[in-house]
Order: sequence, then C-alpha cells, then structure tokens
Amino acid sequence: MTVVGAVASQGNSTQDQAALREQSLPELVKQLAEETSTLVRKELELARSEAQRAGETVVALARQELQLAKAEMAEKGRKAGPGIGMVGAAGAVALLAAGALTACLILALDGIMPNWLAALLVGLAYAALAGALYFAGKARVEEAGPLIPEQTVETIKEDVEWAKTQIGSESR
Repeated sequence: MTVVGAVASQGNSTQDQAALREQSLPELVKQLAEETSTLVRKELELARSEAQRAGETVVALARQELQLAKAEMAEKGRKAGPGIGMVGAAGAVALLAAGALTACLILALDGIMPNWLAALLVGLAYAALAGALYFAGKARVEEAGPLIPEQTVETIKEDVEWAKTQIGSESR
C-alpha cells in the first residue's frame, strides 16, 4: 500500500497500519518521494497536453480568421472595382475636357469667331460627363465601405476575449 493510500484509509484496516509501522522511516520517505515524483510527472504531462491543445486551437482560429479576411476583402474588391473604374474613366474624360478647353482657348485667341464657342460647349459637356462619372464612382467606392476586413477584426477581438477566459479558467 502507498503512503498516500495509507493516509487516505486511516482506520480502515489494522493490517495496513501494521504494515506501515513495520517500514523504516527511510523506506517511507523513499515511497513518498516516488509517489510525489509520479504525481509531478503526470501533472507535467497534463499541462503539456493542455498547452498543445491550446496551441492547436489558436492555430485553427488563425487559419479561420485568414480565410474570413480573404473572403471579406474579395467581396469589398468586387463592390469597389466598378467604382474605381468609373473614377478612372472620369480622369480620362477630364483629360478630353482639358484638351477641348485648350482648343477653345486657342480658337478664342485666334479671333472672335463661332469656332471657339463650339469648342467651349464641347469642353463643358466633357467636363460635366467627367463630374458625373467621378461622383458616381466615388459613391460606389464609399458604398463598398472601408478597405479593412471589419467582420474579421470583430471576430478576432471575440477570439482574444475567448482565449483570455480560457487561460483564466485553466489557471484555477
């Protein structure tokens, strides 16, 4: 019978008590040391397995968060893409407007003739088109939202809080 078992079963059997009394103090100390060593070894194995489980959980959560971030950013890109294209088109049309307005200035300096008036009207039409494309594209980009994966950020915050509660409950 072990020392721990003997202490736990005090009064259960006179034979156990007699066996303990027959052992010498060094034998009892040796038996206690062996049992303590076994207990500590088992506790270390348990702590190691818990740490490994926690590490695997963190890795799995990180993978899930990366997948969520990729999906969220792809969705934002699909929403923002047409708006960015419209902003680019607005820039191209603005260059056309600048060309027409330049031609207008040249014709206006050439003399006071109806040619400059026609060039001015074309330039203003291009400018109006560029403005409309710009504001439509800007609205589309704003509709897509900020270019950060907001849902992923929120779930990461939740994961951090969950991990804190797990660490706190395991240390008790």
